[in-house]
Amino acid sequence: MSNTRIERDSMGELAVPAEALYGAQTQRAVNNFPVSGQRMPAAFIRALILAKAAAARANVDLEQITAEQGDAIVGACQQLLDGDFMEHFPVDIFQTGSGTSSNMNANEVIATLASRLHGDKVNPNDHVNCGQSSNDIIPSTIHISAAIEISERLLPALGHLLKVLCDKSLEVHPYVKTGRTHLMDAMPVRMSQVLDGWAQQIQTNIEHLRLLLPSLQALAQGGTAVGTGINAHPKFSERFCAELKTLTGLPFTPGANFFALIGSQDTAVAVSGQLKTTAVSLMKIANDLRWMNSGPLAGLAEIELEALQPGSSIMPGKVNPVIPEATAMVAAQVIGNDAAIVIGGQSGNFELNVMLPVIAQNLLHSIELLSNVSTLLADRAIATFRVNQPKLKEALDRNPILVTALNPLIGYLKAAEIAKQAYKEGRPIIDVALENTDLSREQLEQLLNPEKLTEGGL
Repeated sequence: MSNTRIERDSMGELAVPAEALYGAQTQRAVNNFPVSGQRMPAAFIRALILAKAAAARANVDLEQITAEQGDAIVGACQQLLDGDFMEHFPVDIFQTGSGTSSNMNANEVIATLASRLHGDKVNPNDHVNCGQSSNDIIPSTIHISAAIEISERLLPALGHLLKVLCDKSLEVHPYVKTGRTHLMDAMPVRMSQVLDGWAQQIQTNIEHLRLLLPSLQALAQGGTAVGTGINAHPKFSERFCAELKTLTGLPFTPGANFFALIGSQDTAVAVSGQLKTTAVSLMKIANDLRWMNSGPLAGLAEIELEALQPGSSIMPGKVNPVIPEATAMVAAQVIGNDAAIVIGGQSGNFELNVMLPVIAQNLLHSIELLSNVSTLLADRAIATFRVNQPKLKEALDRNPILVTALNPLIGYLKAAEIAKQAYKEGRPIIDVALENTDLSREQLEQLLNPEKLTEGGL
């Protein structure tokens, strides 16, 4: 018994795996692009299937296909979404730049299932792809998938991280530590002020991502091949977005200009830029945690991160800051993904961008990585670290930079002399200041109180 069957498309006949739901065009893409072995992201394929269902419902409403055909297409889409649909989508990321292969892959798979449900032939081009072109459905799917993933995964993950930071800030508020600029000792800060700074970074990233959602929710669908809307019903884009809103709960709208949305990927570039900024924020937080945790004897040892696994295959007892390290690597990858998206965005040649699949892959990869690692950072590093109060106090007591508080009373040069002497002799700043000023110990204790110094002012 043969394990293939013969399928036909506009280029002729082709052998396809006997059990495959896809047809000749998908098989040609599989044969033509054995590049990476990586398929388009599941989030992208899911959004593409949702888009096909919305298109079918719109086309039925506009009398472009029959109700029976539309119901069969919607039923096929639901059947895919309810199962392990990725096995039916084998096309490599590195394919034709329009994503036509992925579009036809979806059309063929859905048509096969719809034909079985309908009991009559449902055509992948004439029915499933009705009113569409790869040139508008793939850019639309990039927007749809990114909007869904940001709304349902990334923003909740960042919101969780923000809450954990705020809760931890309240917990560590009593602790005062040596501040650092240029990695050198500086004026004291409260631990809560450190975490509040991190929290504000995350809050700002959340706000900026939310501001980009309306642009992501504006779709190219309806522009078809070049932006003119050829072969699509005049009301298709409006009906498509209404049906998609019903399916996803997100307020998708027709784009203001289809030519811009098909010929460029400026919105994806902008979203990626914000994802990169989020990655930079996470990198800063992760590196601060690593420095504060360093030691436990020869480093700062201001905090102790949760011990999650042995840190060395040769050094017994060693424990490493694995979650902050993983976070830093995620940040590096997201920054790299952004570089690929920026280059992809430059490939909007005339009426079509021709790097759509790689833009989709990198954009969704960044969203996935940031979503996952934000939750890990919150739950396995920030929520669980312990403050090493004796180490904080030891460093504060010996910090000559506290003399900065005396500048208004004794002047910068005199204060610098006192700081240098304290450094040289390894003595507490208050003792050296007592010997070199007319201030009493009581006055110095008040002026050099680390907690008071975290409040700023004179």
